Amino acid sequence: MTHVRRAVQRAGERFPGGDPEAGIETWHAFSFSGFYDPDNVRFGPLAACNEEHLAAAAGFPMHPHRDVEIVTWVVEGELTHEDSAGHATVVRPGDLQRLSAGAGVRHSERNESAGPLRFVQMWLTPSDYGGEPSYEVVRGISDGTPYALTRADAVLHVRRADAGETVPLPDAPWVYVHVVRGVVRVGTDVLSAGDAVRVLDAEGVVAGIEAAAELLVWEMHAEPRFG
Repeated sequence: MTHVRRAVQRAGERFPGGDPEAGIETWHAFSFSGFYDPDNVRFGPLAACNEEHLAAAAGFPMHPHRDVEIVTWVVEGELTHEDSAGHATVVRPGDLQRLSAGAGVRHSERNESAGPLRFVQMWLTPSDYGGEPSYEVVRGISDGTPYALTRADAVLHVRRADAGETVPLPDAPWVYVHVVRGVVRVGTDVLSAGDAVRVLDAEGVVAGIEAAAELLVWEMHAEPRFG
């Protein structure tokens, strides 16, 4: 493996947020809401990677966003989405949801099922601001299928592999790997569920699978432009 710069963030190092009394538990990988760390604001265009746990009937009421790309991966349960552009969907494990806020949109996210809901939500800052909001759900993404987030010059790879296999990571200026489940090794670092690794100037990096794993791998090529 080519010598690269990487940093590991353990699940236990994430900042806890949400509203546990309302059935919402959140773990933030970056500065978010009431937590600010000037050394941990973003990684390339990736500005948030939140692990969300919602109890039955819990959720986020309608609230606004603008100039952000929001990508959601459901791990367990069912996520009910509604937005001010008229979309109303239920997102399930294996589905990828993308909301491009553009010049402005409002949305809500709720757990309307009787069981728990767990999902990973990632925010990326687009290269260009404004424009009409847009929305998409891709059902049942298979292993290795790339999802291009063109407004942020980024690609999400959903990777699933069994113990003993290897997963090559993309070559890119910024690569972010979130372990959804399983155990993987990147270089000398062993990562478990909830852990993440950030790789700068990735080239020839490989993840070795030590226990059956599911990974969310961001390949990013441009930092956002502000103003």
